[in-house]
Amino acid sequence: MTQIDFRKIYNFYPIKIKEGDEKLPTGGDVYYECQKCKGLVLSVSFIPSSCRCGNISANKGKIEVQEPDQVIAMTGKLK
Repeated sequence: MTQIDFRKIYNFYPIKIKEGDEKLPTGGDVYYECQKCKGLVLSVSFIPSSCRCGNISANKGKIEVQEPDQVIAMTGKLK
């Protein structure tokens, strides 16, 4: 699995999710931060990647989240 420290490259800002939305946003600049292990995973990763605890995993443009209530969607902007 890929373990890249995106915090060295990007500044992250939380995305406000509308109340009632069950689906997390996705996109080329959207990352998910796991609140359990503080790992970051790109929402549309085409290479195998996951957070350390396994709550978030991605591959081939698809992402799987075990506990959505433990995830914060963030947008990443280059430093």
